[in-house]
Amino acid sequence: QVQLVESGGGLVQAGGSLRLSCTASGRTFSGYAIGWFRQDPEKDREFVAAITWSGGGTHYADSVKGRFTVSRDNAKNTVFLQMNSLKPADTAVYYCAAGGAVTVVAGLYSYWGQGTQVTVSS
Repeated sequence: QVQLVESGGGLVQAGGSLRLSCTASGRTFSGYAIGWFRQDPEKDREFVAAITWSGGGTHYADSVKGRFTVSRDNAKNTVFLQMNSLKPADTAVYYCAAGGAVTVVAGLYSYWGQGTQVTVSS
């Protein structure tokens, strides 16, 4: 089992920045790819970004490319999502998830955090 806890969400004005953290406990964290997803109550869960277990590979949704950066520190069992130039459309609950490989498919991740709310005001 891997337990994931997200933090760093909050309220920010459009154009601002936030850094989300996903901290893991339990089984070896470094062996897992980590994905970030987000969900608005009126929409399906949406892929945002993902990073390989080594940190050497990343993948982004087109909607966040150039604005968001995913990174990880395996020594601290933590993955980060740096979000810059935030827009109201980025408002959602953000979740991190652990799985065997980087994928945009939510169902292929085995472990999920409880989510953290990000609200971007116009």
